[in-house]
Amino acid sequence: MQVYKAPIRDMRFVLAEMNDMADFEPLGFDGFDLELADTVLEESARFCEEVLLPLNASGDAEGCTFENGVVRTPRGFREAYAKFRESGWTSLAADVEHGGQGLPESLGKLVEEMSCSANMSFGLYPGLTRGAYVALKAHGSDELNARFLPKMVSGEWAGTMCLTEAHCGTDLGLLRTRAVPKEDGSHAVSGSKIFISSGEHDLADNIIHLVLARLPDAPKGVKGISLFLVPKLVPMEDGRPGARNGVDCVGLEHKMGMKASATCQMNFNESKGWLVGEPHKGLAAMFAMMNSERLSVGIQGLGVAEIAYQSAVAYARERLQGRALSGVKSPEKPADAIIVHPDVRRNLMRMRAETEGCRALGAWVARALDRLERSKDKAVRQEAEDFCALMTPVVKALFTDLAFENASRGVQVYGGHGYIRDHGVEQFVRDSRIAMIYEGTNGIQALDLVGRKLPAHMGRYLRTFFHPVSAFIEANSADPQIGEMVKGLSRAFGALQLATATIAQRGLRDPEEAGAAASDYLRLFGLVALAYLWARAAKIAHEKMPAANGDASFYRAKLATAQFFYDRVLPETAGLFAAVKSGKASTMALEEAAF
Repeated sequence: MQVYKAPIRDMRFVLAEMNDMADFEPLGFDGFDLELADTVLEESARFCEEVLLPLNASGDAEGCTFENGVVRTPRGFREAYAKFRESGWTSLAADVEHGGQGLPESLGKLVEEMSCSANMSFGLYPGLTRGAYVALKAHGSDELNARFLPKMVSGEWAGTMCLTEAHCGTDLGLLRTRAVPKEDGSHAVSGSKIFISSGEHDLADNIIHLVLARLPDAPKGVKGISLFLVPKLVPMEDGRPGARNGVDCVGLEHKMGMKASATCQMNFNESKGWLVGEPHKGLAAMFAMMNSERLSVGIQGLGVAEIAYQSAVAYARERLQGRALSGVKSPEKPADAIIVHPDVRRNLMRMRAETEGCRALGAWVARALDRLERSKDKAVRQEAEDFCALMTPVVKALFTDLAFENASRGVQVYGGHGYIRDHGVEQFVRDSRIAMIYEGTNGIQALDLVGRKLPAHMGRYLRTFFHPVSAFIEANSADPQIGEMVKGLSRAFGALQLATATIAQRGLRDPEEAGAAASDYLRLFGLVALAYLWARAAKIAHEKMPAANGDASFYRAKLATAQFFYDRVLPETAGLFAAVKSGKASTMALEEAAF
């Protein structure tokens, strides 16, 4: 059974207790307070639980259909999207000047998590539009933005990004799609793209494609890529969708999961498009969207991990099997619920510890996005930009790796009943698997971290993470309540610092050394980040406990979960450090022919 209740209390914890609500005021979020945040979270929870969740399993079973170039989403999706749009969820964190509500990204990411928990396939449709909005807002001309952004913010029009071609995946320097300038200032875009999420569907009145293509005079490689806005239907003077634009879906991908999300093969046949940003600078413009999407993909992973955890807990409380090793717990029943068994608890606690830790990390990064977008202080914006650049690959890769692992743990808790479709939890495994691949595989995220982010500006990005962690350790090492945790954090942080130095030294001599260590290093980095946030959460819980009243059980759970993370998850950092230190030799030793 797919069980989900939005974890509003924990969301409030990371929004307002681990981070200061007063920080929003100098950023210009006038009137935004905890009361408003609670209202938004509660309304989002109601929508996701009552409207989106009931469509998750049925949407997976039915999938999208394709006939004569038309893609239809599963039953109920069109009605749900109409309600989603009319309720204002598409405009939550968009700028007021484009018709948005102007609320913080910190809040938007929590709402995004809810929709991905309740229905990951559905969440992808507005998620892609949000990414396209971010790219256009940053790089589109005033004329283009005035023409297209309000309709995208309202949800009347959807958005996509079209990068991948059949002969090239991540290596975008090989793409062949062409854009020929026309006398009216537009371009004729021609080429084929694959793996285009939301490329065609029946939810919105129009679909705005952001397409990477080459101008006739483009240099070879990635330096010759430009970005174009290509609508499915060319808008008329009054803003209504007009004639078809030579944009055709020629097929749907047959996927292992995300069946209700339309992943399309798209053809552009001299389609009318407009240049976004500067010629030959399209990759930089597209990265505004890709970086936004990478953070969103991490949130998708977090969302799936949460529903997998809740579903596993619900089953573990109901499933009777065996007796507790410490003695019978339910003598009136023929067996005890499996939640009494240590190995089941091990799985559930791991799912809980990693999911709540990721939520805290996601909230930390989202706060930096708000500062980057809204602060009037140049130094504050620069620090926020550095931090987001450093943490984006960590969030994308760590969250999605853990999502797949924890979805699998959820199936393990169900046993054989998890492997069959009847209970719906095997869907979480299938759905979460793609998140480790799209927007750049997690191996590429790791290479981005060690190859670009660590050496950037002589290691400047690292300071945004290393400095607060170091300061926390120094300030709390003698704390009588969390001192032992801080010692564990200090050891893991020391391993991360040594691993960073090792990669920097070896990578200068041999890039393959950095490449061989990259994935282990990213996991090490991610676990240290979670450890830091769990120590902070434990400190807050200890401080709040004396006056907690009705919230005492929440803080006790925080402390228990934090201790589990330090006892059973953080020790893995020692093995990861050893793997980083081992170098590339055994990884690269086997001759290619021997594989």
